[in-house]
Amino acid sequence: MKERKGDMAVEQLEDPLLGRCKGKREDLEEMKSLGQFVKEVIKENKRLWYLAGPATFTSLAQYSLGATTQVFAGQLTTLELDAVSTENMVIAGLAFGLMLSMGSALETLCGQSFGAKQLHMLGVYMQRSWVILIATCLCLLPIYLFATPLLRFLNQDEKISELAGTLSLYMIPQLFAYGLNFPIQKFLQAQSKVMTTAVVSAVALASHIFLSWLLIVHFKLGLVGAAASLNIAWWIVVLGQIAYIAMGYCPGAWTGFSWGALRDLEAFARLSIDSAIMMCLEFWFYMFLILLVGQLKNAEVAVAAVSICFNLFGWELMVFFGFNAAISVRISNELGAGRPRAAKFSILVAIMSSVLLGLFFFTLVLVLKNVYGLPFTNSPTVVHAIADLATVFAFTLLLNSVQPVLTGVAVGAGWQWLVAYINLGCYHVVGIPIGYILAFNFDLGVKGMWTGMLSGVALQTLILIGITLGTDWNKEAKEVDSRIKKWGGSVIDEK
Repeated sequence: MKERKGDMAVEQLEDPLLGRCKGKREDLEEMKSLGQFVKEVIKENKRLWYLAGPATFTSLAQYSLGATTQVFAGQLTTLELDAVSTENMVIAGLAFGLMLSMGSALETLCGQSFGAKQLHMLGVYMQRSWVILIATCLCLLPIYLFATPLLRFLNQDEKISELAGTLSLYMIPQLFAYGLNFPIQKFLQAQSKVMTTAVVSAVALASHIFLSWLLIVHFKLGLVGAAASLNIAWWIVVLGQIAYIAMGYCPGAWTGFSWGALRDLEAFARLSIDSAIMMCLEFWFYMFLILLVGQLKNAEVAVAAVSICFNLFGWELMVFFGFNAAISVRISNELGAGRPRAAKFSILVAIMSSVLLGLFFFTLVLVLKNVYGLPFTNSPTVVHAIADLATVFAFTLLLNSVQPVLTGVAVGAGWQWLVAYINLGCYHVVGIPIGYILAFNFDLGVKGMWTGMLSGVALQTLILIGITLGTDWNKEAKEVDSRIKKWGGSVIDEK
């Protein structure tokens, strides 16, 4: 898309995929024939995949940074591999989840402001998010500094706790990279500049693979080499995106640093916290599941089976995180532009596309149920346990093809606080107790625990579908200005 720099950048030439053009676009017309409906579905699918494709690649690439480190750590001792895995999953995992969750507030604000042609606010919002997330990084710093006693408190092995605590000290630069990265990523995403984040993430991943080989395998620097490579990779992501913005490729949206970013932080912080609570309640749900599985009979086999399924589940989620990002951008942009009919149609097409992908994964697991565990283990007992989970695992993949899309709708519309309550009720009040009762009282083991998780996801999905269907989208579009002022603060009136 061609854009002119300077203040006139608000008037953009037409984008053949996303359909942005000079002036206010008309809302989607009512479709009176099947042919017209199919034509609009194809057009909207192109818009969604234009966003979802690069966003999915970005999620996979950034997810792979930690996974690659663990692969190369396999060249070290078992103790060092365990330390890398523990730091990556517990310490860095906590920080990653919190930073990603709080940064998702920008999906609402930047997306709706972009749709409403208030481009100058995008840079202000990003700077506000930087302030809040860097402050959060400072609050999380003691977890990195005192990781060893924390891991001891969680009953981890003494030697692993010591080594993982040392590695956590090396990984402090990664923590602050998280704090800068996610606001930048959402800032670019709201403008549909998802290809930029994909390219930068690809460069970071390629550099990380090379540096990991060089430092860990060739120079045999051990954990120091692993930490250095991972820190450098994340800072390549951050600095690459900053360079893109600084070179003027976001005209109108980035006008330099502003003191206005330090004003009205309270309302903005509330939205960030709502976003964090919404997503963390979901992340913690899966953490609780792992902890409870560890208390089952034959826990070693149960944990191995669930861990392998979760590994596959994580890769599938990265695909649908792309749809989550795409629908969030589409909804927030269309609501900001005052096009509620187009917003509703985008939701319909996104759900149709994600369900088709979900059915593909669902079928694949059922067809390969006796073999999909083989690449991960040579234990026949574990392979059998994984096969025994195939049905509930397949339904989990199917439901989680729709759930991220509905969550993306909620973020695009600014319903974070509502989804936080829904997640608390569905996951922690319904899902975990049902799983516990089925696993322990009915002696269904890991299958019962996973069924409880599935019931929580199913209930959440049904509630979000009901809310989405019952929403007055015309009212949502009319309230965008007041919503931006409420969360964005007084700077909105300066231009």
